[in-house]
Amino acid sequence: MPPPFHYAANLGRADNVVHGFFGRAGGVSKGLYESLNCGPGSSDQQENVIENRRRAAEALVAGARLVTLYQVHGNRAVKVTAPWEINESPKADALASSHHGLVLGILTADCVPVLLADSAVRVVGAAHAGWKGALAGVVEAAICAMEELGARRERISAAVGPSISQTNYEVGPELFARFIDKSQINARYFVPSTRTDRFMFDLHACVTDSLHQARVGSIERLALCTYDGEAQFFSYRRSTHRGDPDYGRQLSAISLVP
Repeated sequence: MPPPFHYAANLGRADNVVHGFFGRAGGVSKGLYESLNCGPGSSDQQENVIENRRRAAEALVAGARLVTLYQVHGNRAVKVTAPWEINESPKADALASSHHGLVLGILTADCVPVLLADSAVRVVGAAHAGWKGALAGVVEAAICAMEELGARRERISAAVGPSISQTNYEVGPELFARFIDKSQINARYFVPSTRTDRFMFDLHACVTDSLHQARVGSIERLALCTYDGEAQFFSYRRSTHRGDPDYGRQLSAISLVP
């Protein structure tokens, strides 16, 4: 049975695009990584990671090749014309492509995955947005890469996938200051924590608003918390709070079909 996944209705309306926000179910990994760990950067057995990635890609497009990145929490976007091996993944946090037979993948464990498509010209994209990437403009970089391939932002449909929720994301004053220094408007993403000089940060809303600011055509937001949803999702912060030595990564992916 193929691994289950969540999807967004706006992307689902395009007959030449398939996508999925996968969780942790449907794979072969064990222990901390149970079961669909798709992150080669984890300490999971690599043969399990490879099989999990194959299963996820096959669940979307039979025979397609999955491409992911060496994610660095920046704003670099790459245009993809051919698959690469896992150990050759470029250092970047967004992808765009106009080629079918490729599954563009983003790996997360609390950060925000964003999937994008302009089905009219057959261009898709994906972005990985943690707080550093959100602040650096990784979503805009992904949209610009899609535009270089012929997309128009007013036609782009975007889906914001599962991530850590504000109620579980406590941050310090330094992070708050960095966002406020960029724009006072960013204060709306923070509320005081129960602890002095700490804040609860709404990363999901921040990333969603960056899509509104980019004026894309359609936005759908999946309100699913990776921290709370232990049975469904991996979470870096949950694993850290428990003192676990490592954690798995879930895949969010999008592809063109003929």
